[in-house]
Amino acid sequence: MGDEGGKVHWLAPDPRTILDLDTFRASRSLRSICRRRSFTVTLNRAFTDVIKACADRAEGTWITPEIYQAYTGLHQLGYAHSVEAWKEDSLAGGLYGVAIGGAFFGESMFHRVTDASKVALVFLVNRLRERGFALLDVQFMTEHLRQFGAVEIPRVDYERRLQDAVRQPRTFVDQPGFVVLEKAERG
Repeated sequence: MGDEGGKVHWLAPDPRTILDLDTFRASRSLRSICRRRSFTVTLNRAFTDVIKACADRAEGTWITPEIYQAYTGLHQLGYAHSVEAWKEDSLAGGLYGVAIGGAFFGESMFHRVTDASKVALVFLVNRLRERGFALLDVQFMTEHLRQFGAVEIPRVDYERRLQDAVRQPRTFVDQPGFVVLEKAERG
């Protein structure tokens, strides 16, 4: 996390918040939105646009220029990834995070269109499940995450899960470039 002086701080909250991939739950209305395919969802198509949108908050942001540079570097190395939700040809929402082994560390999300970031989160969870990931770390509890079944766990439990997850040989994407996950239906 960056501060106003440009220093980067590493946070290790106790308890830590995770979204359990086995018990993640989306509301009936959100599942319906996903089934209607009203958004096109892609991976890594607009990573820099997603991180910039996540940083563009009226209340301020922890995403300093140094943080931006670090995450874009991680993206170029194949560790940081974005999930984008598009409405027509416009970026409507998305999220980004870092994948190491079987762990995904969700960093931030944004939306410009109602439900766009939620759709991106549903697709992220499905992707992680399909690829055998073991851990989705979201760091801190929020009411937004609580609605999806986020839980807080003690640091000792988190560190055990983390140690197991990062040892698993998993990949978030098979090749460089972007992947279209779902095509919006026109009508």
